Amino acid sequence: MNTVQKVHCPNCGSDAERHYISDSQLTRTQCPSCDYLMITCTVTGKVIEAYAPGISVKKQLSSQV
Repeated sequence: MNTVQKVHCPNCGSDAERHYISDSQLTRTQCPSCDYLMITCTVTGKVIEAYAPGISVKKQLSSQV
């Protein structure tokens, strides 16, 4: 059984959806406003695929130092 939850997009703050896909043990969060996508494993929490327009990897790494 799949469950859909309304959430705020972590990238832009708009309305987004989080899909819990039980048969494949994945969670997919997607935003139609900014094209954000994050697919994670429900069991391990590991990121399978991610796309967040406007967030650069270099910027993320420098803020962690």
